Amino acid sequence: MANRRRPRSRLHAVMRWGLLALLILFVYWDNTALRTDSLTYTSTALPAEFDGLRIVQLSDLHNREFGEDNARLYQAVEQAAPDLIFLTGDLVDEYAEAPVPYARAVGEALSAIAPTYFVTGNHEWAHGNAVVEEIKTALREAGVTVLSNQCVPLERGGETIFIAGVDDPNGYADQRSPADLAAEIYQNGADPFWLLLAHRNNLFNGRYCRLGADLTFSGHAHGGIWRLPFTDGLVDTNLHLLPSFTSGFYHCTDEDCEGAEVFVSRGLGNSPKWAFRLFNRPQVAVITLKKG
Repeated sequence: MANRRRPRSRLHAVMRWGLLALLILFVYWDNTALRTDSLTYTSTALPAEFDGLRIVQLSDLHNREFGEDNARLYQAVEQAAPDLIFLTGDLVDEYAEAPVPYARAVGEALSAIAPTYFVTGNHEWAHGNAVVEEIKTALREAGVTVLSNQCVPLERGGETIFIAGVDDPNGYADQRSPADLAAEIYQNGADPFWLLLAHRNNLFNGRYCRLGADLTFSGHAHGGIWRLPFTDGLVDTNLHLLPSFTSGFYHCTDEDCEGAEVFVSRGLGNSPKWAFRLFNRPQVAVITLKKG
């Protein structure tokens, strides 16, 4: 009897180890294989000259490398043929030993593809104010437009939209407020079309939604980290179970603010490193603006 059981036991052991190997390979692929998602945002308020504007949003890189010197990432962005690139915070990781050189390298590569805009996330500020200023300086020197509670016009064919960005709330206590930024945009009494870059998805409802931007771009949620069927992610970066506003377009659910809309990127990196993604591949989001 014992001799008959041995082959079956060995077979079961091989199957178990084989399944474990497949699981490890899947998790590795799920965390390193870039996914480019193409989406469309339609608005009647969009000036006609900006119909078809393509935006690549990258968020929450956390010092990740996709290929040697991020070659695979830059290739994916270039293939998307963007008119603009938005970096919506946590470009660097709070545990990174060399955040400034990494930020400079990414900024140089992306700005060579298309005009690039950056706002800080909470991980930049975790390095302290002095390092944040070094990161901002490095990005500016690399050709990136750093938006620290600022807005800039974008002109095409005699028409103008605005791109605005807010620093993460972990920034300076006396920094200019998002409300002050919005007031500047509306100071001439006009009603311009404008886009807002704001890292924290969980501050859209109740705060950013009320500023008046036509579309807000956020990250921070990492897509809910583990994306199980019929959920919007299992847990967010604040360890809240079954979060919402983690991936894709959402309308504000605040009272008297239903028209506001946000796009939330699933991001690219992990932090801490053990917080691996599941059914949640790193995302290169391509958003095309359409008039309609």
